[in-house]
Amino acid sequence: MSNTHVGVIKVFAYRPSITKLIALVAMAGMLLMSGCASTEYVANERDPWQGFNRAMYGFNDTVDQAVLKPAARGYQAVAPDFVETGVRNFFSNINDVSVAINNLMQGKVNDAFSDVGRLLVNTTIGVLGLFDVASEMGLQKHQEDFGQTLAVWGVDAGPYVVLPFFGPATLRDSTSVPMDQFAMNPVNHIDMEKSDRMYLMATDKVSIRADLLALEESVDEITTDKYSFIREAYLDRRQFLVHDGSPPVEESLYEDLEEE
Repeated sequence: MSNTHVGVIKVFAYRPSITKLIALVAMAGMLLMSGCASTEYVANERDPWQGFNRAMYGFNDTVDQAVLKPAARGYQAVAPDFVETGVRNFFSNINDVSVAINNLMQGKVNDAFSDVGRLLVNTTIGVLGLFDVASEMGLQKHQEDFGQTLAVWGVDAGPYVVLPFFGPATLRDSTSVPMDQFAMNPVNHIDMEKSDRMYLMATDKVSIRADLLALEESVDEITTDKYSFIREAYLDRRQFLVHDGSPPVEESLYEDLEEE
């Protein structure tokens, strides 16, 4: 497997990496897209609002190229690797608050206690989360959000939709944005100046964008239709997360295997 393929796999794993299975899911989408260089719209039952979504994707990309990407490049240029790692760990530690709440709401009590343990260890021994001591102690980092909680409660994913500024989502995930980004984000509930709160949130977004800079060119080399690539990778990843790493196999796949 080439370094380019390995890099592209990581684009949609976000941080911290989830498991090797996500890489396999992303690779499948990557191979599909690399075989289809046409930029014409292809009907997709999961993307009935494709016209609107592509327009919104274009808007988000314009904002990214004008604001976020230059900021990420500047941040990466001046911040040593250990600083980038510390910032990444800091915001991952903050995220564990939301993860613990969602695990609890999903009935995963043991995982919720583990998340709280991670939070306590990394906030204290890990110096406000700058060091991920909990992972070294065997306390696994979980990936849970309110969209996954809604899925556990029986809410259907609904159509794919691209949100302004927030990017790819499903109708179910889009309704969870206020919960994940605001209600369950501790930064919004800490007594601080509004400007400081905005600075923290902006730093988090710039840090995430900086992590993707080295991989962006890899995506460009693989497909001319980045919109479709991102859509398929996002939807497959969400399916993987909702089912805790064991998504159901489609019946058509069984049929194909039987025919072979």
